[in-house]
Amino acid sequence: MNKSVIIPVRLLLLSLVLSSAMGISNAQQYTIKGTLRNGANDEFITGAVITLRETAFSDISNNVGAFMIENVFEEKFILNIQINGFQSYKSQITVNGDLNLGIITLFPFGYEDDSGEALQKTIRATNVAELFSKRPNFEGGHAVFGIPPDPKRLIGNFYLDTKWNKASILLYKDDEIIEGYFVRYNINSNNFELRAEDSDEATAIAGHRVRNIVWVDSKHRVPRYFVNGMDLKDEGVPIAGFFEVLVDGKMPLVRRTVASIKESNYNAALMVGNRNDEIIKRFVYYYIQDNNLFEIPKKKKKVFQIFGEKSKEMEAFAIENNMSLREPSNWFNLITHYNNKFEGFKPLLPDLIDN
Repeated sequence: MNKSVIIPVRLLLLSLVLSSAMGISNAQQYTIKGTLRNGANDEFITGAVITLRETAFSDISNNVGAFMIENVFEEKFILNIQINGFQSYKSQITVNGDLNLGIITLFPFGYEDDSGEALQKTIRATNVAELFSKRPNFEGGHAVFGIPPDPKRLIGNFYLDTKWNKASILLYKDDEIIEGYFVRYNINSNNFELRAEDSDEATAIAGHRVRNIVWVDSKHRVPRYFVNGMDLKDEGVPIAGFFEVLVDGKMPLVRRTVASIKESNYNAALMVGNRNDEIIKRFVYYYIQDNNLFEIPKKKKKVFQIFGEKSKEMEAFAIENNMSLREPSNWFNLITHYNNKFEGFKPLLPDLIDN
């Protein structure tokens, strides 16, 4: 072969290489982000290494468990998460746009809930990801024969309000006030999470350190007031957790948000019912006398009896205004009217906030 032939071939190869490189550089690039949480205590996980296996794409979770992997090209990957003391996490993901993975829950080594299913779910997720990676022909829902259905999950969250609300906090120690932070409250752990306005980093304060807190509700744009149950008594005993003060004055009206787990009622044989457990939150309403908590009575006559010598007057007010005492908004209006009869009363809220 002479040189006049060799040179055009080399030029052709060089042209192909350059075209390929330009194609890669011009390819669409995307971002993958998410947040890591400890399944044992709902705290953020800091310092975990997140990688896309067999690539150079990686990140480390920050103080609020957040990670972000940028400039990722369109492809299928195995997302791998590693941190000392926790089960490893792997998941197959498909990147064809910006991808927000939301909250990813990791569990410490040896952790099991009462049913043991939380740990088993973590192990199974890792194994299935390995299967898809090593045997790619098994893509497709029914192609993986013999793998049982996903174990039930716990749906919902334990936050009083999932939104961040700007707050002022009074601590027990030295009556110290903390202001200017955005706050969320975890009912289950009795912890407050705080972050600065211009930051995505958060820290936690144990509820037993907080005397009371006022936050500006991000939805209704009104202040909401919460006091520590340690300063109140339920059947003579202080109670952990926080109570929202709805009406202050001679007879305060407060409520507590209680979270419980509604278990799955799924029937596998009939394929009916709810497959997952669910976190259910509900309000319990109380009135306060001499720092003692009393739940609002269920029976109408007993409701009026709590007003003592003004019981007849309050009953007449309820009848005149067609109040159904099964409605919390009417408890709010009734106790507001009662407290308004005493000097110095100022309403905290114009109406009852029901969420």
